[in-house]
Amino acid sequence: MHDKEVSRVESGNNSNDATANEQIDDDLNRWLPITASRKAKWWYSTFHNVTAVVGAGVLGLPYAVSQLGWIPGIGMIIISWFVTLYSLWQLVNLHEHVPGKRFDRYPELGKHVFGLKRGYWIVMPQQMIVQVASDIVYMVTGGKSLKESMHTMFHWSRGIKQTYFILFFGVLQLILSQAPNFNSLKVVSFTAAVMSLSYSTISSIASIIKGVEHPQPVNYGLRSHTPVGITFDIFNSLGTIAFAFAGHSVALEIQATIPSTPEKPSKGPMWRGVTVAYAIVAFCYLAVAASGFWAFGNLVDDDVLVTLKHPHWLIALANFMVFLHVLGSYQVFAMPVFDMIECYLVKKRRFTPGRPLRLIARSIYVVVTMFVGMCFPFFGGLLGFFGGLAFSSTSFFLPCIMWLVSQKPKRWSFHWIASWLAIIIGVSITVLAPIGGARTIIISAKNYIFFN
Repeated sequence: MHDKEVSRVESGNNSNDATANEQIDDDLNRWLPITASRKAKWWYSTFHNVTAVVGAGVLGLPYAVSQLGWIPGIGMIIISWFVTLYSLWQLVNLHEHVPGKRFDRYPELGKHVFGLKRGYWIVMPQQMIVQVASDIVYMVTGGKSLKESMHTMFHWSRGIKQTYFILFFGVLQLILSQAPNFNSLKVVSFTAAVMSLSYSTISSIASIIKGVEHPQPVNYGLRSHTPVGITFDIFNSLGTIAFAFAGHSVALEIQATIPSTPEKPSKGPMWRGVTVAYAIVAFCYLAVAASGFWAFGNLVDDDVLVTLKHPHWLIALANFMVFLHVLGSYQVFAMPVFDMIECYLVKKRRFTPGRPLRLIARSIYVVVTMFVGMCFPFFGGLLGFFGGLAFSSTSFFLPCIMWLVSQKPKRWSFHWIASWLAIIIGVSITVLAPIGGARTIIISAKNYIFFN
């Protein structure tokens, strides 16, 4: 009798502890930036996804086509579009495939599918590599685009080094990083999405005009002429294309900001926004890639706006639009990092939630990414290296593996075949692309002087 009493008391205490922990988690979620506000509309999903997907990578697509060739290059972009749209559909549906439960963050879904510890350590490092690498590339892109815009329009600015433009971009990010939650970025993200569509259109039209007026025949052959050079170029181009489809790493976090009920789950408005976003992505990517390569052939730079020099005012405007776009893209990719850092500091290190914590933690992150960007400003190589290293996993095959494990589709069914095809393509990119990206960085670094 006494043992039963003790057992009942212990059971009650465990139940109370669990309830208390759930209450603490609920209170923390109401403060953390991903889950603090769930009032987003379906069109928020559209511009958040456009901002996340159509990033710096779109300007490198003509260069990637020049490394692969006309048909393989455009074909790889189209294949990647279909594969990543399918894997994004999987993530949208997995977000709340368990009744009454929402997986608001990529690692949370990983823990559910693969187990608490194993799932967290499978997903979290890959997502963080994508987020941090994207922000480093956006630091470089922001500074480089502002430099090109200023140097084109104002001759007095040509003596200012790119390092200082990256520094200025970083200072602006220090200010924007204090936005309390994802939904508070809606104006910044919407502006970034409009800018991405605008500079993609300008780039395409300017390339077509340049191609029509080109005085010399254009060489559409492969960029390199040796077997080794061609092989490494192919590897790097795969990473560049993978980088262009990196938005999946924030998809669950974007969906977490949309309200959801059993009658109206969040997957409906989220998917509507995704389909509109991906239509915009298709236009931007195919228009920029095809027009840029058609106009310049294998002489196109790793940033097509660098190759386009006239009219000066239009190219300066397009570069400034890129600058405005990556201001928003940086924040969209940084928000899950802020969420993870703040959650760790509050739950594990017992820091008090509040503005001082956010100011210090987020500022340190921005400064670190700015410093790395200033040290290694190799745009083309960074796209290929990071694109293959992690972006292909979070966008191409990790959602498919999660789908196979959790939904267990029948062998040889559509979802089984589609998932395995995406896994094969994604793993191939992951293995091959970093090799080409690393070679490009090494070649670019031969004559490079730090902070010069």
